[in-house]
Amino acid sequence: MTARNRIAVYPGTFDPITNGHVDLVDRAAPLFERMIIGVAASPGKGPALPLELRVQLARDALARHGNVEVVGFAGLLAHFVEEVGAGVLMRGLRAVSDFEYEFQLASMNRHLIPGVETLFLTPAEQYGFISSSLVREIARLGGDVSGFVPPAVASALQAQWQRNNVA
Repeated sequence: MTARNRIAVYPGTFDPITNGHVDLVDRAAPLFERMIIGVAASPGKGPALPLELRVQLARDALARHGNVEVVGFAGLLAHFVEEVGAGVLMRGLRAVSDFEYEFQLASMNRHLIPGVETLFLTPAEQYGFISSSLVREIARLGGDVSGFVPPAVASALQAQWQRNNVA
């Protein structure tokens, strides 16, 4: 295993980070010397939470891992992966419906960063149905998301929607 392959990047918008994301990191972190959670700015997706808050929430949720670092980034994922010197891209697959899109992304990344391998992990069964977009919608409508996200995330979402509804 080369030094590059001991560094993994788990990219995403993490808008917000969920218990499913945390589960994947909990299981993947021991496999690598260093794991970088790349929180994408993704302005085109119109994230509900600002990048700085998404980075901080992910840091709080993953603080127990000494080899996990959370970094915000803008631009092309391939450039970010090269910048941090990673040899592995980690992606989560919740359902078969995720596979086609993720396979397409992996193929594109293989062309853009040929020395980097993509590793797919599935979350534990109890997290397989959780998506950030569903969590955002439940929170936006005043529902309880505490079973789907770390406590600090639930509080941040509640505060975010209260601010938006007051404004």
